[in-house]
Amino acid sequence: MRYDVIIIGGGPAGLSAACAAWEAGCRSICVVERDRHLGGILNQCIHNGFGLHYFKEELTGPEYAERFIHMLRQTQADVRLDAMVLQATPEREVHLISPARGYEVLQGKAVILAMGCRERTRGALSIPGTRPAGVFTAGAAQRYLNLEGQMVGRRVVILGSGDIGLIMARRMTLEGAKVLACMEAMPHPGGLTRNIVQCLHDFHIPLYLSHTIVEIRGRTRVEQVTAAAVDQDRSPIPGTEMVFDCDTVLLSVGLIPENELSLQAGIEIDPRTNGPVVYENMETSIPGIFACGNVLHVHDLVDFVTAEAAQAGAEAAAYTASTETAAPLAVHAGHLVRYTVPQRLRAGRLKDGAVLSFRVSALCGKCRIQVHGSTGSLLASFPRERLAPGEMERIRLPKSILSGEGESITVSVEEDAAI
Repeated sequence: MRYDVIIIGGGPAGLSAACAAWEAGCRSICVVERDRHLGGILNQCIHNGFGLHYFKEELTGPEYAERFIHMLRQTQADVRLDAMVLQATPEREVHLISPARGYEVLQGKAVILAMGCRERTRGALSIPGTRPAGVFTAGAAQRYLNLEGQMVGRRVVILGSGDIGLIMARRMTLEGAKVLACMEAMPHPGGLTRNIVQCLHDFHIPLYLSHTIVEIRGRTRVEQVTAAAVDQDRSPIPGTEMVFDCDTVLLSVGLIPENELSLQAGIEIDPRTNGPVVYENMETSIPGIFACGNVLHVHDLVDFVTAEAAQAGAEAAAYTASTETAAPLAVHAGHLVRYTVPQRLRAGRLKDGAVLSFRVSALCGKCRIQVHGSTGSLLASFPRERLAPGEMERIRLPKSILSGEGESITVSVEEDAAI
């Protein structure tokens, strides 16, 4: 079958992209979702805090998802549930399989990648010790508890201070478990400040920064974990060990964009984000294939996913093969900046300017976000009172400062004392 726009993923990014494509006038849309329900990860996020930016009110994850599912139902988009995409080709063919239809090949004028991300597991960490039951990723524990109604443990240690782990610290406490500690190998938290306060401080759960788990012990079930402080190279410091008697370990040690399909298609991947390299319109290195949401880079707020995906949906709906021959403007990550998205800008195709998203690599107090041209000239400066690695930052650059700027721009952060 042929469609104007095919969207792979029915989570918050896919839903927003589909609705935006319809609003842009596209009337041939297909959303492919591997789960049996639309909504993605939002369905298990029963806590509130969603929608503050987009809807200007506080919603739970399922409520936020339901609003977009309702909007999608007002369109005539095809939705394929319980359908696994096996391959997406550079020619914009999407190969999928489902119990209802068997093996299919869909042809799209444009394809949007919105597959989300996955969690790092214990195997990626190489934690020494035995291999007992009771070690879960925070997201898996969240699904067991919130969707399946199964309590995963009673005495819990959490490794990593990502937002899901912080939220699960509160959730487990509210269900009667004792969360003994949260360990973070970095010298700063990985999650949002509001989650540190509301999920740890409010429940008197200790957060050990620059600490990690060095051993897990137990025969059939986790019985003990040993934690230790780490140095600047994240190596354990002898003599700093702490032993916790527990039956459960939750891992919240980072998310990885789900880009097997992207790699298979030959899309250029940014090693800093583990997601596709994109232009100002969310188009990847393969013309007509777009990416948005956590498959592109890991977001901290679903509201930002929605806004980014809406742009991808509208651009995919309006997609025509680019005839621009000018070399794109490369966007580089400078001092204290881990990455930027997008990574390339085609100045001739910008309308009102470009929104850049990025994360810093260290806690910054009063500082300035600075944008320099390829000749070193300062193009823009944005003052900030505080920047944190766990919180994504966004800036808008007007088109006027990007036109004729040469080969690249660099985004950096300078603390006021150093300026």
